[in-house]
Amino acid sequence: MSKQELSFATNELLFGRNKTTHIVAIEQKSDTEIEVFFREKGVLRTEIQPLQPFLWTCAGSFSGFSGKVTFITLNGDNGYNLLAEFPDWTTFQSGKKFLSSQGGETLALNDVAQQHLLRTGQTLFKGMVFSDLTRLQIEIETACSEGYESSNPSRVEDRIVAIAVSDNNGYEEVLMDDSEQTLINKLVSVILEKDPDVIEGHNIFRFDLDYISKRAKKLKVPLNIGRDKSPATSRSSRLQIAEKTINYPKFQIYGRHIVDTYLLVQFYDVSTRELESFTVKDVAEHFGFATEDHDYLSSREITALYKSDPEKLKAYALGDVRGTQRIAELLSQSYFIQTQIFGYNYQDAVVRGNATKIDSLFLREYFHQKESIPFTPEVRGYPGGFTDVFYTGLARDVWHCDIASLYPSVMLSYGYLPKNDTLLISHKLLTDLREFRLKAKLAQQNAADDAEKNHFHALQSTFKILINSFYGYLGFAQAHFADFNAASAVTAKGREIIQDMTAWLKLNGAQPIEVDTDGIYFVPPKENAHDLEKRLADTLPPGIRVEFGERYQAMFSYKAKNYALLKKDGSMIIKGATFKSRGLEKFQRDFMHEMLRLILAENAHEIPLRMDDFRKNLEQKKWDVKMFMKTDTLQDSLVKYQEKISGSARNKSAAYELAIASGGKLQPGDQVSYYVTGTSKKVAVYEVAKLASQWDPNNRDENIEYYTAKLTELYKKFQEFIQPVASQPQQGTLL
Repeated sequence: MSKQELSFATNELLFGRNKTTHIVAIEQKSDTEIEVFFREKGVLRTEIQPLQPFLWTCAGSFSGFSGKVTFITLNGDNGYNLLAEFPDWTTFQSGKKFLSSQGGETLALNDVAQQHLLRTGQTLFKGMVFSDLTRLQIEIETACSEGYESSNPSRVEDRIVAIAVSDNNGYEEVLMDDSEQTLINKLVSVILEKDPDVIEGHNIFRFDLDYISKRAKKLKVPLNIGRDKSPATSRSSRLQIAEKTINYPKFQIYGRHIVDTYLLVQFYDVSTRELESFTVKDVAEHFGFATEDHDYLSSREITALYKSDPEKLKAYALGDVRGTQRIAELLSQSYFIQTQIFGYNYQDAVVRGNATKIDSLFLREYFHQKESIPFTPEVRGYPGGFTDVFYTGLARDVWHCDIASLYPSVMLSYGYLPKNDTLLISHKLLTDLREFRLKAKLAQQNAADDAEKNHFHALQSTFKILINSFYGYLGFAQAHFADFNAASAVTAKGREIIQDMTAWLKLNGAQPIEVDTDGIYFVPPKENAHDLEKRLADTLPPGIRVEFGERYQAMFSYKAKNYALLKKDGSMIIKGATFKSRGLEKFQRDFMHEMLRLILAENAHEIPLRMDDFRKNLEQKKWDVKMFMKTDTLQDSLVKYQEKISGSARNKSAAYELAIASGGKLQPGDQVSYYVTGTSKKVAVYEVAKLASQWDPNNRDENIEYYTAKLTELYKKFQEFIQPVASQPQQGTLL
């Protein structure tokens, strides 16, 4: 570990006051004990620490409680002014239940690990880098009964046929056996032998572990894969990711963490909106490390391959597990860093929201200083950032500038911080995080090798996430130090600054194109552009810093937050739901990208020719089903969907109707791919849709009229930008 990184770890507000290193897991061993697992230089050891549960409440709340409890009166005038400490976890639970029955104000952490880490100031993974963890990846392949589209562990014939296993130390193997019971026992043996700190899998919660546990239970095979030889356990859980609600069984394995790369991908896609689907293969293709021979197979195809060519099935399974390992390496390192900072188990650090994590930093320091904690404030709304479009059409030589961390900078510069933060830790944390990020970025540039470079990239990315989370924390309903007045003041000042910048650019001969909260796309003035950056920076208030980013050959502005940029190297950046909606079939997205590229290159006159090519491909049936199938994500359970239909709360959906008809046990968050059959462009899609897996290239039945009409409709949306010929400048083009 470098000296630079050690300097970060000495910051007690961020990394906790306890300097203990190399903790890889903690577990509740008994009512009064915590078992702590350490791994150093590959050697695992354990230590027993006392469990001392506590909660925050108000003076007088425990009148009449019969259990043993010790009280500490806290400093300050905030609402939770009494700390109640209990001799064991059972008494803590009794105390919490008693307070609830009395209507008393209570702040209790129900996560044993979080309580212990908060009290002790310890965090996991201190003194370690990501490669120090032992990580094991698991991917299973399952059979599917005749007549069904997907495997179901409740059907006897739908057994596990192969389990691919790998780790970050070079081991990989595909387990197969004629006896499913023996196969599961082999997996248990591998896990116990390799003794991983982390088990990774793609959709491992809702599929792999769920399937394995159900088959193991049916076969009476003990799934004793904990570090204490205890069985894996699970409970129903729910995760909200942007507009998606994902229900899943949250598995827990004693002494180990479980990281689901499917969830990591969901979090990644919230900010980028770049992924068309979430399979291992498609995600690997997106990141550029998929192999050509790794193709997606349906459950029915896997069943046939198991019978006809087991070696080919092994190769397919290895492709899955290798992809999972690469995805985990790419997307989980920031969460590894976060686990060093926040008092959570690694598994929980992945799924906790950023504002909740920030709240935990406040709670930890206020606990240490024995300071009272405020009640959560009354929620109220407030205006957001400033957005506007000043120009639509094609623009050449486009610059972009933005305010570096606009809202956090405003918070520090103008003192718009939580009013109840009597210890002023928000100011200290924000100040330190900004300094640390700059140092981490410099360390990344000076890294000696790729591993060190990746580590410091994860570190600076984590600091950036935390910096930008502080503003969101101000308006987070469940935050104890939320301050809606401060949040409103931050956005108001942010709007003022960005509007002043826009006005200055106009006054100095620039043409603004689009403004979005903290950034401006604009065409620079024809004269005096060389020192524009310095002159604009000089107009800004102290503490507010403008950054000029990449300059683009061209920009096509369609409408607010929907635009395409042509970079100097000829590549495109595409933003906005209009251009990237998953409600569009692939041929529509491809056609739109072709249009955008031609518009940006001032070759819009060629678009009608490309339109004809796409239409001919449809009419002559040259495309595979992947070009015209649609993939929808289920938001409701099938039962909830049927309730809404019966109550006229929603219209029928092709994805849901097909999910019901297939007999599969699909859940919210699952995806259904389908295509439209028939011969008319006007159809009720849910009546004529088929699963993409049912498409037969030798007996094609896709609805050509329907898809051609969709292509024409898309063309018409952009027609005003398509008509001009090459020899004439486009109307509205900024040259």
